[in-house]
Formats: sequence, structure tokens, C-alpha cells
Amino acid sequence: QEQLVQSGGGLVQPGGSLRLSCVASGFTLDYHAIGWFRQAPGKEREFVGAISWSGGSTDYADSVRDRFTISGDNAKNTVWLQMNSLKLDDTAVYYCAATRFLRATSQLSLYSYWGQGTQVTVSS
Repeated sequence: QEQLVQSGGGLVQPGGSLRLSCVASGFTLDYHAIGWFRQAPGKEREFVGAISWSGGSTDYADSVRDRFTISGDNAKNTVWLQMNSLKLDDTAVYYCAATRFLRATSQLSLYSYWGQGTQVTVSS
């Protein structure tokens, strides 16, 4: 069964860091771009960032640029989202997703596979 399995997340204080992992199971991440999205209560799912299938390019939402970093290792079939300098507004359920559109894209409808989501709570 093709799926993305997420881990990481949890509770952190403002200014802290967390790292989320996304592992592909049942398929290879080769020739897939990976995106990260998040959804806060009462809000629509929004783009956080994405990495191209080769890892050569990334794209980030303005709200997280310079604080979040996406990296990947195709040999491990894994992509990570490193989140630093976390803010209260970063609280949300975070999802990773895979698309055969090879470039990093923010277009949610292009993503075919989705992780189960993981809660990130930033609170003092």
C-alpha cells in the first residue's frame, strides 16, 4: 500500500525547534516532489514549503521562509521539515504530500499522496 508516514511534532515553546519526518512506504520518492502543508483549527489547509524530486530546489511560504528548511534523502525515502524559531501562529496539524509534478509546487490539487498529519503546538 502506497502511503506517507509522518513522525515528529509535539509541544514546544515559542522560539523552539521541531523536526518532522515523512517516510514513503510502498513507493519510492524518486520522481516525486514533496510538499508540506498545515491546517490550523477553523482555517483552510495552507502551503508551507516543498522540495523538488531531485532536492535541487525548494520553495517556501513567506510566513516560514528563513525559519523552516526542507531536506530529503531519496536513498532513505525520507523528507524532513526542520522548523526553527517557532511562533504561536505555527500551531497546526502538519501534512506531507507527494506529487509526480517534479518541481516544488504550492498547488495542493497536484498532490496525490498524503501523510496522516502530525500536531505541532507552540505554546508558552
